[in-house]
Amino acid sequence: MGSAEKKNFKTIAENRKARHDYFILESYEAGIELVGTEVKAIRGGGVNLKDAWCSIDNGELWVKGMHISPYDHGNIFNRDPMRVRRLLLHKKEISKLYGTLKQEGLTLIPISLYFKGSRVKVQVGLCKGKKLHDKRDEMAAKAANRDIERALKERLR
Repeated sequence: MGSAEKKNFKTIAENRKARHDYFILESYEAGIELVGTEVKAIRGGGVNLKDAWCSIDNGELWVKGMHISPYDHGNIFNRDPMRVRRLLLHKKEISKLYGTLKQEGLTLIPISLYFKGSRVKVQVGLCKGKKLHDKRDEMAAKAANRDIERALKERLR
């Protein structure tokens, strides 16, 4: 792998609730429009994606409900922590997503926030909601796998 291919990835925040509540069908990498004090706050780890979602308004992709804590050493330039922020995708990708969302009743959820080099990127997932029985099945399968692993470990001792 050449040095051009090696990008410095550093995960800032993950939306684990999204993986629990939704089936992630596709994911996209989007840039995010931020101001300077927000980037400094993100470097400090003050981000919460738990209740965030995305919507498409007037051909632009927006993330709503994402909380970025105000920068500690900030000044008058600190912004509202819950403000709506624009995500940056190609127009063709946005129109494709818009059509898919309208036809199939899916949702766009931010899955993770990370640094790619010096830029902040958001992984946005095209998601379908899980029903209660889906969540129960998944939890039962995890518990069964855990029991199997435990039994194998005991047997190998």
